[in-house]
Order: sequence, then structure tokens, then C-alpha cells
Amino acid sequence: MIQTQHFKDMLSERNIRIEWVDETLEKPDNTEEHEDGTVHFLKKVQERDNKCLRVIVNNTSLPKKLITAFFDRRLKRKYNES
Repeated sequence: MIQTQHFKDMLSERNIRIEWVDETLEKPDNTEEHEDGTVHFLKKVQERDNKCLRVIVNNTSLPKKLITAFFDRRLKRKYNES
């Protein structure tokens, strides 16, 4: 997979470790396929107070591209309840 510059910038800006991204892609808690050709990988990160990391991948490009990653505040409460 190719890391876009935006993806790299967001990891740095948001203090997201590449190890967390790798774990999210390899063993997601959930995935969402979107009509725009992206797949969203979701995983709780214990080291970040169980916040939900969302990693977005462009699944239609070859090779696939990592678009962005962020801690999804909307999902934190949902994931912590389960």
C-alpha cells in the first residue's frame, strides 16, 4: 500500500503511530465499505484511552492508497460501551 503525503502528514500531526495503523489494517474491530471506493478500518487503541482509530484506504487504486487516519470521536462512546 502507498502512503499518500496527506496520510503521512496526518500521522505526524495527530500523533498516530504507524504500529497502530498496521494493527488496525491487520486486525480491525470493524470495517466499512463506502460507495466512493474507500474502506474504513476501525480499531480501539488501548494506549490512547480506547479511542477508535479510523484508517481510510482507497481500495480502487492499484496499488491501494492509505488516505488518512484519525481518532473518531463519534465512535469512542459506542466502542467503550461494548
